[in-house]
Amino acid sequence: MSAKHILFLVGDFVEDYEVMVPYQMLQMVGHQCSTVCPGKRAGESVATAIHDFEGAQTYSEKRGHNFVLNADFDQISFDHFDALVIPGGRAPEYLRLDPQVLALVQHFAHANKPIAAICHGPQILAAAGVLSGRACSCYPAVGPEVVLSGGSVPTPSPGLDSAHTDGNLVTAPAWPAHPAWMRQFLQLLGSRIEA
Repeated sequence: MSAKHILFLVGDFVEDYEVMVPYQMLQMVGHQCSTVCPGKRAGESVATAIHDFEGAQTYSEKRGHNFVLNADFDQISFDHFDALVIPGGRAPEYLRLDPQVLALVQHFAHANKPIAAICHGPQILAAAGVLSGRACSCYPAVGPEVVLSGGSVPTPSPGLDSAHTDGNLVTAPAWPAHPAWMRQFLQLLGSRIEA
């Protein structure tokens, strides 16, 4: 397997599990991961949030860990990276307002580089205008944004533990889908894992 350089786009109150677990999984199989947040530098951290499904109409939220950044957003070269990961949580709702974030996502989409987005991460894909004609799984509350941006949500809704691949795009509705989401993303990266 040829190691890939993967960029994680995060912000404050990114979903804890959706950034930490994939970050560790991708490093475990030999990929190099860089983490960035607009307005923050390497060595600083973002606050994470833990979202859970506890029987209410939507998820609950608790404070998570501090997730340390290892690169500066304003100094990265888009061409340096082979793939992009966009975790969910509340971070995407404000990250999608940043023109540089949208340019970053458009670069990966137009270059046909692998993109993995989960939960509310597709809010950024929708804002970047890269979902037209694409099927994109997401947290159910994000579905209207996917549709309004010209995309579609796979139907019937496969559940919170499944993922969907459409070309270079791997998406999932929430952290219970990590096994399926990461398996499909690793396939796009050309990673081989043998038992």
